Amino acid sequence: MTINIHCSKLEREDYTEGWRSLPSTLPVVTFRTRVYDSTVAEPNPYTWKNLTSWDFFAGGRVLIFSLPGAFTPTCDTFQLPRFEELAPEFYAKGIDDIYCVSMNDAFVMNQWAKSQNLSHVTVLPDGSGHFTRAMDMQVQKDNLGFGERSWRYAVIADNGNITDWFIEEGKTDDAEEDPYLYTNPEYILSKI
Repeated sequence: MTINIHCSKLEREDYTEGWRSLPSTLPVVTFRTRVYDSTVAEPNPYTWKNLTSWDFFAGGRVLIFSLPGAFTPTCDTFQLPRFEELAPEFYAKGIDDIYCVSMNDAFVMNQWAKSQNLSHVTVLPDGSGHFTRAMDMQVQKDNLGFGERSWRYAVIADNGNITDWFIEEGKTDDAEEDPYLYTNPEYILSKI
């Protein structure tokens, strides 16, 4: 199967000629989530629930985008809200579900989703970074005091098989820039 790689021309050559390899399938990992439980009579009525990649991604065509962190400027102001706004257009192009993955814990991700009033995008906590590392998209952001985070990228996968990669230019530890072109929701919409 051919995988479409959307990034700068120079970096696309790196990925397609094997210098940097990209996974062709989504990794199987466990996401440690917090889900609403009406039987819990506490101010925080959520319980822990382990869900795997396949609980979310199997059997459909999904769009997964990953970003450096919840509540950070580009992620909070532009990327997440715009995916939420454009979700009906993604659905019209055959996307079944949209997921946002970040190397934050379930508490942070749930509060972020709540603050954004999400109804279309599902946030997934990758606090330990297992999914991000398996996608080979982890970077250090010590220059910002963030520690290990995800590089900004997106994929489209059909029943776990990746058909499209969207990767921002310049993936490196402690990058000075935080590019936002290839993972912009409008750009992705124009390519599917």
